[in-house]
Amino acid sequence: MDTLNRVFHLEDAHTTVKRELIAALTTFVSLSYILFVNPNILHAAGIDKGAAFTVTAVATAVGCFLMGFIANYPVALAPTLGSAAFFAYNVVIGMHINWQTALAAVLVASFLFILITVLKLREMVVNAIPADMKYAISAGIGLFIAFIGLQNGKLIVNNSSSLVGLGSFNNSQVWITLFGLVLTIILMAARVPGSIFIGMIVTAIFGIIIGQIPMPHNIISGAPSMAPTFGHAAFHIADINTPQLFMVVLTFLLVTFFDTAGTLIGMSQQAGMVDKNGKIPGIGRAFLSDSLAMVEGALMGTAPLGTSVESSAGIAMGGRTGLTAIFVGIFFLISMIFSPLLAVIPTTVTAPALVIVGVLMAGNLKYINWDHFEVALPAFLTVVGMSLTYSISDGLALGMIAYPITMIAARRHKEVSPMMYVLFFIFIIFFLITNMK
Repeated sequence: MDTLNRVFHLEDAHTTVKRELIAALTTFVSLSYILFVNPNILHAAGIDKGAAFTVTAVATAVGCFLMGFIANYPVALAPTLGSAAFFAYNVVIGMHINWQTALAAVLVASFLFILITVLKLREMVVNAIPADMKYAISAGIGLFIAFIGLQNGKLIVNNSSSLVGLGSFNNSQVWITLFGLVLTIILMAARVPGSIFIGMIVTAIFGIIIGQIPMPHNIISGAPSMAPTFGHAAFHIADINTPQLFMVVLTFLLVTFFDTAGTLIGMSQQAGMVDKNGKIPGIGRAFLSDSLAMVEGALMGTAPLGTSVESSAGIAMGGRTGLTAIFVGIFFLISMIFSPLLAVIPTTVTAPALVIVGVLMAGNLKYINWDHFEVALPAFLTVVGMSLTYSISDGLALGMIAYPITMIAARRHKEVSPMMYVLFFIFIIFFLITNMK
């Protein structure tokens, strides 16, 4: 116990091993769906699904260990669905590039990621973002993950006339989500410790009882081999020799940079890790951790790893140090042999947790200076942009482009740091690259 305290500074963070363990369990259960969704996406690109399952588990575990030991942050690193979808549907299927070359593009982008991290460019960018915008990013991510939770729980569905609409109460999945949401709300209001995790476990049992969640057929199964994907990225770097592939590398770099930066800011804000000057101590080490995780993920055979928004569920349960991330990594390694049991935790079970955490993170809206339009507009665009564009990086870009414009118009241009002007042009280029059809 003393060793853990020395390594992770538990007392300084006002936390305990038990609290970190509960936080890790909550994050793991919220994030465990990635073990099934990511392989399905990668399989569409031609990657062996069994290998993708094992790679997802191992790469996530290693990423969490890197974040825990290097940065001491309570944040999980896992393959991001946005990057996975871009990898499979845009690059491999849309551009007719084989998955081995696409993995090589991810690996090259990862090395560039490490370079700009070592040069502390990422840290400079984050520290240059004003406090109001940091609060907007945190709140925006809260609304975004709540929206994801409502979608996963089938409470919000596609609507041909209004884009989105209320789900049908004839759908049994909706009732599972509603049961979990009401239960978790009651537990949270009653201030029951571990309420989010308890809510998910009881909801899973409820789903089994009503016959909508199947009982697992097996308890333990062997983990598939990673051989079909391991190392292919390194052997295909020479394939990156056309303007189209260079653009793919740059897109991977930009999307992962802004997604990770925005999410890390939000998680740090939620965990109370931002100092009175608006800076985030140790964020350089966190950036290095996710850069290294991106490399190991590419070498194993998966789309880019990044900061998981589901980490917010664990932070809400009291996770404050890297011990949370270490425990999450251990759970992912264990999950490789207990994969049949994970079938009882579908997205309808984890959906209420995301909604509740979204509510908690939205509380940062109260710290934004809404009385000044030049600050309110960029913050508003950031908050709503993340949900409406279904992208953390796009929402962040909208706010970062608007901020210098409104501050200059309000004759407060001297309060804008030089880096924010640089970001203004970078985000415009980012939009031109990622959204030109």
